[in-house]
Amino acid sequence: MPIVVPFDGSALSRAALRRAKLFQSVLDERLVAVTVIEHDAQYARERGWLDDEEEFDSDRVVAAVHETVTEIAPEADFRHELLGRRASSGAVARHVRSMAREEDASIVFVGSENAGDLVSSVSSVGSSVAADDYYDVFIVRHTERDAGAQPAEEYR
Repeated sequence: MPIVVPFDGSALSRAALRRAKLFQSVLDERLVAVTVIEHDAQYARERGWLDDEEEFDSDRVVAAVHETVTEIAPEADFRHELLGRRASSGAVARHVRSMAREEDASIVFVGSENAGDLVSSVSSVGSSVAADDYYDVFIVRHTERDAGAQPAEEYR
């Protein structure tokens, strides 16, 4: 049963992918990064998937995300779904949960500052994905192992 990582290019999703990679190597499970991409040039620019004045091109954006995933975890499979412009966080979370279920995920590694909080933001994709009881959830709250410490070599 694979390990799934929702990946949006943020520092926490990168950390989640790195941590999942460590678990994958120990558990000998398949690793799958899943990405939901809004059809929105500004959204893509904010994540570094497009240059400043570049028009939205879904193929280019998907390739940029896939390249980043491959740099972090070359052994990871990559899945993506394209959504319309200004998709709600609820829609994004539904697509992520759906892909995790389709993959029959054993664990989902969520990079989120608030996914595990008792009181969480209604708009948090991480909280919504973490709430699904179909799979176990590993919440990554820090981009480094120890807040204030230098990151270990495998997290760089």
